Amino acid sequence: MKVDFAPLNIPLRRRVQTIAVLKWIFSFLMLAQFCLAGFILLALSDWWVLAVMYAGWLWLDWDTPTCGGRRSQWMRNWTLWHHFRDYFPISLVKTADLDPRHNYIFGFHPHGVLVVGAFGNFCTEATGFSRLFPGLKPHLLMLPFWFRVPLFRDYIMTGGLVSSCKTSLSYLLSRPEGGHVAVLAVGGAPEALDARPGALTLQLLKRKGFIKLALKHGAHLVPVFSFGENELFDQMPNPSGSPLRSLQERLQCIMGVSLPLFHARGVFQYSFGLLPYRKSIHTIVGEPIPVVQTASPSNEDINVLHGNYMQALSQLFERNKHLYCIPDDCHITFT
Repeated sequence: MKVDFAPLNIPLRRRVQTIAVLKWIFSFLMLAQFCLAGFILLALSDWWVLAVMYAGWLWLDWDTPTCGGRRSQWMRNWTLWHHFRDYFPISLVKTADLDPRHNYIFGFHPHGVLVVGAFGNFCTEATGFSRLFPGLKPHLLMLPFWFRVPLFRDYIMTGGLVSSCKTSLSYLLSRPEGGHVAVLAVGGAPEALDARPGALTLQLLKRKGFIKLALKHGAHLVPVFSFGENELFDQMPNPSGSPLRSLQERLQCIMGVSLPLFHARGVFQYSFGLLPYRKSIHTIVGEPIPVVQTASPSNEDINVLHGNYMQALSQLFERNKHLYCIPDDCHITFT
């Protein structure tokens, strides 16, 4: 295979952008393992008392990821995230005002391989979320598994990440003061296995749990579509029914996380590696769907609101696709 090396005269700002994304990739794929290994080594060292003290803190703080987390505005405003944003670049587009007296569920689509757009827009201030939506506080939901890893859990909570379990989502949506936004990548881990350039298939038809919780708490629904999310990585072919896909689905059932075999570019060459391609991401936040609180929603209530949500998401995509070079004959497919 011919290797396409990057030229030597790349501007410094682009090198800094690459370093920012490389740091993020490391955090996403390897930092948890390093944190766990570091904690174990600390417990086995002469400094074991520090590990015991942290374990005590962990026991006292165990429920924090399900109770709104512990965000750090300082961390969300790191200059590093501006370089991360500019690598692609990432933009956040507002289509309607959102009343901070309400709580919201942002349904983020598509999941993509590593939900880059969701992180850049809702876990940092690089794209100006607080300026665009004053009075709202975003929380990106992440698999509960990651909040059990010592040290790593504390790091990811600083960006506003919280557990994706039902208890966590209910906590955010039931806050009487309003202003809380639960950002949910609705397609989840299974959708990541289909994330590749040109893909427009969303796993939504059977995903109604968030609809039920929105009804129970009266939280308004907001469809969000991130154009370019699936263009960042290639994947090894894994059609449904193939041995690779069967293995991935089995591992997902066991571990709770999907393992897409993705690849894109490297640091000093463009032919292979785990860095995403430099493709623009435009995240469009749609208009809110008002939800009347229903303590015990019926199946009919859930199905009607679910249908309204899918229709709103389709309309959001169709109204904006021409702005981002999506052909007229391309449409979202729900599975």
